[in-house]
Amino acid sequence: MANGMGSLYIGASGLQNSQNALNTTANNLANVETTGYVRQQVLFSDRDYNTFDKKSAISMQQAGLGVNIADVVHTRDYFLDKYYRTENGRQAFYDATNEAVQEVITSFQELEGTTFQSGMYDFWTAFQEFAKIPDSSVNQNLIIQKGTLFIERAQGIYDNMKSYQSKINLKVSESIDRINELGHTIQELNLQIQKVEAGKIETAMTLRDERDNALDELSKYAQIDFEETSDGIVKVKLEGVRFVDEVHVFEMGQKVDRMTGFITPTWPHLSDESLGQYTEVFDYSVDISSEMDTDIGILKAQVLARGDHIANYTDVAGLTADQYNDGAGMSVMLSAQAEFDQLVHGVMTAINDVLSPLTTASFTGADGTVYNNVKIWDEEKGCVGNDGQKPGRELFVRRGMERYTAVEGNDGKTYYVYNEEDTTDTSKMYTTYGVSINQDLLEAESNLPYLRQNGEVAQSMAEELAAIWENKGLILNPNDTDPCTFEGYYEKFMNGLATKGNVYESVAQSLSGSVTSIENQRQQVIGVSADEELTNMIKYQNAYNAASRYINVISEMLEHIITQLG
Repeated sequence: MANGMGSLYIGASGLQNSQNALNTTANNLANVETTGYVRQQVLFSDRDYNTFDKKSAISMQQAGLGVNIADVVHTRDYFLDKYYRTENGRQAFYDATNEAVQEVITSFQELEGTTFQSGMYDFWTAFQEFAKIPDSSVNQNLIIQKGTLFIERAQGIYDNMKSYQSKINLKVSESIDRINELGHTIQELNLQIQKVEAGKIETAMTLRDERDNALDELSKYAQIDFEETSDGIVKVKLEGVRFVDEVHVFEMGQKVDRMTGFITPTWPHLSDESLGQYTEVFDYSVDISSEMDTDIGILKAQVLARGDHIANYTDVAGLTADQYNDGAGMSVMLSAQAEFDQLVHGVMTAINDVLSPLTTASFTGADGTVYNNVKIWDEEKGCVGNDGQKPGRELFVRRGMERYTAVEGNDGKTYYVYNEEDTTDTSKMYTTYGVSINQDLLEAESNLPYLRQNGEVAQSMAEELAAIWENKGLILNPNDTDPCTFEGYYEKFMNGLATKGNVYESVAQSLSGSVTSIENQRQQVIGVSADEELTNMIKYQNAYNAASRYINVISEMLEHIITQLG
């Protein structure tokens, strides 16, 4: 112990450092409910000692100079932070995907009364009535009315899905903007922290808390890797690409498709826009799985759920399982649009092919053009309406193309050559959004084919129309091998959506529990415990009081020496 007046300095150090510890504890208590606040812990150490050798004393002696605050610890667990941010991003991915599935299910209004399935049933009922009395104008009109409602409901659902794609696209843009904003926030905080801590005296507690909060939020949007350098700079990689370093923020870009307006996230610093070469943020050739950490981030979930185009039946029909799974099958919206449009396409073409049947023929046109194995109207089997016009009219017409082109043969006969669907133009395809009800039938229901060309009522044709609803000719997608009826297809389609929704929801809920558990573990390290801090406050207050009493004792001793012994 120091002698004489030096002892007062020891007491003063106790007062000063106990007061500082009390201030730190009070700051912790004031931030008990502050999100992202990391508790501060005071570590004490001895000040220097004065050592007296034997020349100035009988034996080796040391005199302490009091106590000092060695450090105010800003404690975090790097591994818990990394684990939390990974699971936080994964949970956000499945949450966003589940939201898209639920939106698709809502589009079909199966829980709101006005269901698409009921519209299909009404349409089927109309054909059952038509099969009973084909020449009844009431039954003919019923088919046209229910057909109109069928296609209007189908188009309404398709519109809803397209509209939701646009909403997701807006969210993609907002997510990219927020990611870039967080990148700049982290870089600015890096510079401020470096400035504060450059002297190796002070730790930038509040700034570090803000930076960690920004990293936590960034982890929701995409997969991140981070590391802190010796000078306090945090470097961040986003989806394996440099995003924030000591000097730069490599912003994420937006490539906009001219046809759809859909945004694709890109890396401008790795792209050459002048040559039309873009480096996309996400690599979709890699399977989505937790093992490979490819199921992380809201942004990826949004881009995947939206898809890169507006799908139709060509995105599912005639493809292999691998082609489908690597294409529309990866996207909630694309798979729903493709599979739904396949159903509508199947209904429309099946009905049209009975009302206006096709056969294959070869002939030479009057102009010398050779037609080999082309589809033409089957005049022998085909029926006509009340006006007797050939060829028999179809119920659903393509907006950009007639069903047939009349060709004069060199034999003097007129052939009605079927115009094949043009898969590059939806207005020339039998897709949900590319068709309408035949205007001739809307104007006069009796134009619906129901008569043989000899004037007899085509009872067998009407029965064939009714029977198509029982034919098992549709397969949901290439992963399915069980053909089903139109009604069975729709039920399987809706069940598939519900199953997807349940899976994504259960995974999201499970991950939510994991994220909460990890956050609880983090809080045990960084969180503020009011009880613990109050205990510390009592401890530091007692230490302050003890230092104060110590000074009083030394003061009385010195006074006694000076006044009584001096």
